[in-house]
Amino acid sequence: MTETASERRRPRRTADGRLATAGDLLGVALAGLLCGLVILLIFEGIMALLRLSVFGDASGWLAVVLPGWLFVEEFRAAGYGANRIIVTGLGAGFGLAIGMTMAGLAAATFPALVSGAVGAAAGTVVYCLVWFYGLRWLSHRAG
Repeated sequence: MTETASERRRPRRTADGRLATAGDLLGVALAGLLCGLVILLIFEGIMALLRLSVFGDASGWLAVVLPGWLFVEEFRAAGYGANRIIVTGLGAGFGLAIGMTMAGLAAATFPALVSGAVGAAAGTVVYCLVWFYGLRWLSHRAG
């Protein structure tokens, strides 16, 4: 039971280039979010050392750039049809609503960097779940 290098490769992708499982999609999106947060923290640290701003004043929502790029690539790989547009709208709506709610709750006690990062993480997770399961459900219903 030997596996070739292509069978062990993570994340798994379908023939059309989409991520194959919800775990793969969540893992790649959260890894991108973490990379964005690290870059944002480095930028904030440099700006604070140069006394150009106070550490924590930048919006943590900036960390959603890499997951956003992933979502655009998933959208393109999904092919043409109304299903992807419907699911994108629902995912974006629910993701923003949950993300903004979580960021608002965190804003009472944490700086903008942390509250934005909490909102970005919540929105990313919600969008991933709505996109993955919603697209498959609509595709199954359509035929």
